[in-house]
Amino acid sequence: MSGNDSTGNGTPRRRRRRSRRKHRPGNGQRGQNSQQQGSQASQRSQNSQQQRGQNSQNSSNQGKRKSNRNQTHRRKGASPNSRNRQRSRNNSRPRSFDEHSSLPTSVETSAGGLVLSGLAEAVQPNGEVDFSAIYVALIGRLDRRGRLLWSMPKGHIEPDESQHATAEREVWEETGVAGEVIADLGTIDYWFVSEGIRIHKTVHHHLLRYVDGDLNDEDPEVTEVRWLPVNRLIEHLAYADERRLARQAFDSLADLARAEAEAGRATPR
Repeated sequence: MSGNDSTGNGTPRRRRRRSRRKHRPGNGQRGQNSQQQGSQASQRSQNSQQQRGQNSQNSSNQGKRKSNRNQTHRRKGASPNSRNRQRSRNNSRPRSFDEHSSLPTSVETSAGGLVLSGLAEAVQPNGEVDFSAIYVALIGRLDRRGRLLWSMPKGHIEPDESQHATAEREVWEETGVAGEVIADLGTIDYWFVSEGIRIHKTVHHHLLRYVDGDLNDEDPEVTEVRWLPVNRLIEHLAYADERRLARQAFDSLADLARAEAEAGRATPR
């Protein structure tokens, strides 16, 4: 052995072992690893949230599809409960008029119309007709709600009485003025039930020329009587059928007024 491998007394030297220190990453490396781990955790969190959102959307779509199927099922009437509810609603509706067909039936006929004043005077020198100068007599009655409803005078046809005679009589009784029928206007018919009887009523309307008299409301069934310009007639009539007849009257009023003027029939004052 050489002198380097032994001590002075001949004892062999022991070699010191150098401890190998493991390489540890520095602070920069550890920061990068921490950022990478945080980024991976964030990505996993986003993926988890997206998955939950997709699951929630799928559940919502399934719920909508199920709701639509239920609605379709109800529309098709497959549910006995829905059919029972529908029958219950049908039974609660007001009965139609056909259900009164078992009642005894009666037929009534009336006549009346519009008495016109100022026909001849409404014709202008150029042949035009001023409808604001023609007046008609209307009657007003209070309904159950206290409203004043305007209508044409009319009443029942008596035995052996003609429609024209009834129209002239009823106009005089309900308005206080006398008139003479000069044209037919039209007919209204309708059904109603009174005191357990189905009544089919027909009313014949006419146009009358004013002859004499003053307005009065002595008839107990009439609340008020009034002269109105014929161009305001439609807006005052309460019933649609009479408004329809009033529109028809306008189609013939101009010719009637010219005929009265040519015949020299001035309106009595």
